[in-house]
Amino acid sequence: MIKRIDLSHTVEDGLITYKGLPAPIICDYLSREESRSHYAEGTEFHIGKIEMVANTGTYLDSPFHRFADGDDLAALTLEQVAGLEGVLVRLPAGHGRAVDSSVFAGLDVRGKAVIVHTGWARHWKTDQYFEGHTFLTADAAETLKAGGAALVGIDSLNIDDTNDGRRPVHTTLLGANILIVEHLCNLEQIPPGRVFTFYAVPVKVKAFGTFPVRAFVELADHA
Repeated sequence: MIKRIDLSHTVEDGLITYKGLPAPIICDYLSREESRSHYAEGTEFHIGKIEMVANTGTYLDSPFHRFADGDDLAALTLEQVAGLEGVLVRLPAGHGRAVDSSVFAGLDVRGKAVIVHTGWARHWKTDQYFEGHTFLTADAAETLKAGGAALVGIDSLNIDDTNDGRRPVHTTLLGANILIVEHLCNLEQIPPGRVFTFYAVPVKVKAFGTFPVRAFVELADHA
């Protein structure tokens, strides 16, 4: 038996993911009632419409998000976003905001999805979520780059310190074709020490750098 754990927030009408960005508008394009005139008696369909910015819910950043000549969503291979061996880095209580390179010292991250469990997701849909979030430092990003990580995910507002306009973590990771997933959740459900594979597959959109994903992990059979 394979156990799957959903690591994604639900996208809904009016959801604020990042303060200053508009919430999605989710509505009918064709309601069930309106559709009845198009079909045989007793047959109806719903066609929904959504208007949203790319940075909504749990989402993946491709290099194009940061670099004009970087790979966009359509250029990503399935191997980059699906079935990645995962490494869970769980911060102890009271660790503090900044996650530096020492946290990743000695970890084998080559070709893996490095998932950082900060616990910040507990503040989702509250004002606290936008203030004082946990983030990776520039030297942590350099360590992950040197180690050959394939993807880095975090259950926080931003992988960077939003007070630093340089965004060094995005710059270093995306510049090395290391994908980023932000706003993960439910990481506490991954048991310590368990082997898992990670999935975060976005829609294949050309000239787009970011898009929501249904991120999840598959846990290997527990021996």
